[in-house]
Amino acid sequence: MRVNWPDVVDGTWPAAGYQRLGPFQLRQGQGGGSRVSAASAQGPVTEADISAAEAAMQAMGQKHLFCLRPGDEALDAQLAARGYEVLDPVNIYACPTGHLTDTPIPRVMVFPTPEPLAIMREIWAQGGIGRARVSVMERVKGLKTGLLLRRDDQPAGTVFVAIKDGVAMVHALEVLPQHRRHGLGAWAMRAAAFWAQENGAETLSVICTKANAAANGLYYALGMEIVGEYHYRQLVQRESLT
Repeated sequence: MRVNWPDVVDGTWPAAGYQRLGPFQLRQGQGGGSRVSAASAQGPVTEADISAAEAAMQAMGQKHLFCLRPGDEALDAQLAARGYEVLDPVNIYACPTGHLTDTPIPRVMVFPTPEPLAIMREIWAQGGIGRARVSVMERVKGLKTGLLLRRDDQPAGTVFVAIKDGVAMVHALEVLPQHRRHGLGAWAMRAAAFWAQENGAETLSVICTKANAAANGLYYALGMEIVGEYHYRQLVQRESLT
């Protein structure tokens, strides 16, 4: 199955609003992070197009931020020449859902919930996933779920999963510090795969920054493969030395 990964990302982690401006798709993030705030190109770009996008992002009260995917090399060079710096290169991992449903989930370890519970919001908040990012989850229109993880009869972690075009994407996987190194990340991914399979998704996927060695190691150990990548460029305003 050929996957349009930008569509999967937008469908499972949507911006508050979208606007087409010349060759760019602009996103209104409302504080939800780079993924829902960055502009992305839909075709060849001129310097004037970039300036117009910058003005539109500034009008929205957002930073000058662009998402660069394979095929955007010319735009990448244009932005670099304008003083934009690389931000958060990421890998997209995927595998068939059946690859992670071979081991049953231990009883009372994972609880699916259609809406985030208060304890899930607290766990996310402790990991820096605040109200604005929870609002992103609430905007998803397709099939979605939250998963609450428990260990030793205590809330231990949480994760969000949504489906777009037969692909389930995992977002906001967070395990409390005192419960880490006990395999909960792997169990969360397996639980996400079971839920995805039950809801008709053939593929499980997740996005991970390349700098996150622990998470990359987890997905590699689970047999997931890198199927895509992208990075951002953000304009850095340097202080004058005079």
